[in-house]
Amino acid sequence: MSTALPRGAPAVELGDAGARTGSRARLRGPRGNERLTAWAAAVLFVLLAIEGVTILRVSSLIVPHITVGLLLIGPVALKLASTGYRFVRYYTGSAPYQQAGPPRLPLRVLAPFLVVATLAVLATGIALLVEGPGHYGPWLLLHKASFIVWFAVATVHVLAYVGRVPRLIAKDLSRGRPRSSVRRSWARVGVTALAVLAGLALVAATSTLVRPWLVVRGFG
Repeated sequence: MSTALPRGAPAVELGDAGARTGSRARLRGPRGNERLTAWAAAVLFVLLAIEGVTILRVSSLIVPHITVGLLLIGPVALKLASTGYRFVRYYTGSAPYQQAGPPRLPLRVLAPFLVVATLAVLATGIALLVEGPGHYGPWLLLHKASFIVWFAVATVHVLAYVGRVPRLIAKDLSRGRPRSSVRRSWARVGVTALAVLAGLALVAATSTLVRPWLVVRGFG
């Protein structure tokens, strides 16, 4: 993400050394936020790859499909929280976030569709889980339709960021950094791990709802 000042943003008058120090301080928040988002995205990429495999044979892999879908909820919530926080800070006039700049315009236009489609896929999936096998109602059709929209939008999103995520994570794990920077990196790893644990807790809490699907064949 570019760190150039947006057009029309007020200049900050500092000495050369002060400017460099001030710039690092101002960008610490946006950079940390971006790296936390990258950690969440990396976990989501792995889980979504597994979920994609289950879709290929959903009739025989329906329980893994449901389990991974529930597990996704924690990391999805983390990514929505981190990107939502950046959105709020930028549009409420936070100087560090405005200096870091917004995402490219096409990605900003796609973002609301991606959020709505993601929530729709998860919500309709949960509705199917609660209704139980054989009681699909409109939820199965809505689940498929929202997935198609999500897949189209998410593909563009992933292609735009797939090269950046490994670089951000590598920077977060690089050696020779100040101790405070290392602590912040481990804090981001810890928050990401908590999101995964939240997903696992949800899987455990809904085990009684998942159990009836063990005997389902020909789903979808």
